[in-house]
Amino acid sequence: MTRILIVDDHEVVRRGLAQLLAEAFPGAEIPAAGDGAAALAEIAERLPAAILLDVNLPGRSGLDVLEEIHRRWPSLPVLVVSAYPEEEFAVRCLRLGAVGYVTKTAAAAELVAAVRKALSGGRWVSPALAERLAGLLGGGASQPAHETLSNRELQVLRLVATGRSLKEIAGLLELSEKTIATYRARLSEKLGVSTNVDLTRYALRHHLVD
Repeated sequence: MTRILIVDDHEVVRRGLAQLLAEAFPGAEIPAAGDGAAALAEIAERLPAAILLDVNLPGRSGLDVLEEIHRRWPSLPVLVVSAYPEEEFAVRCLRLGAVGYVTKTAAAAELVAAVRKALSGGRWVSPALAERLAGLLGGGASQPAHETLSNRELQVLRLVATGRSLKEIAGLLELSEKTIATYRARLSEKLGVSTNVDLTRYALRHHLVD
């Protein structure tokens, strides 16, 4: 029996995706998880045939979860399904091991086609993303500054952009304030901005936060 795991923090989205997949893959088992910890526990208990993973999860980010899934189960196909535009997150997700990236604004037929591709061992990229990847490989496309950030730096940037203090971020990520301050300094250096307001504007301009 085909087993497709949905990982998304919104129940409405999980239910909608589950209904769509149930119609497209009759008889499939479609479990769901609302955060990264639950997703990893579900995978460890019974390996699915494919995973639909959101980027924006509570606690550990979807990027961290994707990285761990790829490290522990490298042959497990993960299709990222996100509200964020593909030009901002798709390349990073593919580098972390995702087999494809679909935005939540995509047509249902596109999502189903992407899942079929993942289940068959293939990769799914839109024509626009394929063109961008070709440009990056050929050195003909410029890379936005945030593409140079590590996953943790990107996570800190997104949390700063939501108005959280260094102390709050340290608590959320279970790191010391000093470590978060170091990440904050790296962000200023890599993005060429100094204040939290500037960091927030950058994140909003590049659709890195809602």
